Amino acid sequence: MNRAAAATLDHLVLAATTLADGIAYVSELTGLTPLPGGKHPTMGTHNALLRLSPRTYLEVIAIDPAAPKPPHRRWFDLDDIALQAELMEAPRLVHWVARTTDIASVAARCDAKLGEIQSLARGEYRWRLTVAGDGRRPGRGLVPALIEWQGALHPADALPPTPVTLLEFAATHPDPVTIRATLASMGLERELRVTFDRETRLAAMLRTPRGVVTLSS
Repeated sequence: MNRAAAATLDHLVLAATTLADGIAYVSELTGLTPLPGGKHPTMGTHNALLRLSPRTYLEVIAIDPAAPKPPHRRWFDLDDIALQAELMEAPRLVHWVARTTDIASVAARCDAKLGEIQSLARGEYRWRLTVAGDGRRPGRGLVPALIEWQGALHPADALPPTPVTLLEFAATHPDPVTIRATLASMGLERELRVTFDRETRLAAMLRTPRGVVTLSS
């Protein structure tokens, strides 16, 4: 495989009922408070960000109550009634996004349906992202969306360094062989460890000022 056309972890996606709930949850868990990111008018969402490394971050995302409801389903299954009920209990790690310099090539190689490649913007940032028309997460969140940042700007560049680091990123699935093969087709076989379980779960273990903590679905 051409490694230049492969992908790598860009950011983790933690969904919450409200952005304030998500920020408070991460702050209490890690001891660090995610900073306001911005709004996504196309999707009717807004976010906050916490840096994990020079080019990796945690995104806290929620439906923006001040934004008009979009004519299509929002990304990351945020319109799913079952997920909304789960988020009422606590914020959850719902998805992840992998960065590439050739989104068309990696998406074409992927065994799963990632959706259409859309051009999006937030403030000074421009990017291309795979978005499913029905808002569904491929592999129930285990297969990442792909992102290709346009230009040199990356959100982590504007975030202050933190002592929070990603120690382990893992998942369980009833058919781990298929998920592993899909990740391998994208050059992501080393980014997410997938093992067998009857339940589909996504988990990220973080080292924080409050010890080792886990974000999970």
